[in-house]
Amino acid sequence: QVRLVESGGGLVQPGGSLRLSCAASGSIFSINVMDWYRQVPGKQRELVAAITNGGSTNYAESVKGRFTISRDNAKNTVYLQMNSLKPEDAAVYYCHADRITYYSGSVKVTVEVWGQGTLVTVSS
Repeated sequence: QVRLVESGGGLVQPGGSLRLSCAASGSIFSINVMDWYRQVPGKQRELVAAITNGGSTNYAESVKGRFTISRDNAKNTVYLQMNSLKPEDAAVYYCHADRITYYSGSVKVTVEVWGQGTLVTVSS
């Protein structure tokens, strides 16, 4: 069994910064792409940023130049540094991994995993 656990959300003023973290736990063998999505009530979940296990990144146009995604493969952790936050960045942010391969006993299992979400509020 594997889990993704996010941390770092909270309340920040417009123009401020937050850093989200997401750690994968379990007997992990490998993780492919790790990414961050966000969702506000009444809207579809949208991709914010993604990073491959090789370090290639991709960003939504709305966050380019303000957000930076990074990962520490040794710690099975992905980060999202969010700067110059705007009220429209407020959302529940979800960590996601498209393929995590882990050991279940001696068997390798590959699954897609979502975190539970962390709330980011941007308000003065």
